[in-house]
Amino acid sequence: MTTRNIYAVFFLCLFALQLTGCGASSKRESTGEYIDDTVITTKVKAAIFNEPSLKVSEINVETFKGEVQLSGFVSSRRDMDIAVRLAWAVTGVTSVKNTMQLK
Repeated sequence: MTTRNIYAVFFLCLFALQLTGCGASSKRESTGEYIDDTVITTKVKAAIFNEPSLKVSEINVETFKGEVQLSGFVSSRRDMDIAVRLAWAVTGVTSVKNTMQLK
């Protein structure tokens, strides 16, 4: 085995050990849930960014166990409603919490 292969095996074993110690609790996500939430957050951000009727750069998106929280500032109630609708349209979203505020 080359040194490169030894390092690869070492890091794969280390990664496997981390996965086994990462169980979920009511306040902590498992590794799989964290990855799922990261994907959901990315998809919601992309949907909001790609919506031509929204001219926003001040909407924050966070996800925990499928619950999306939208915060920040928008120009109108209509923009707020569109952002919430877009978040609900993303696969894996279990609820949307809206704490956005009007400018």
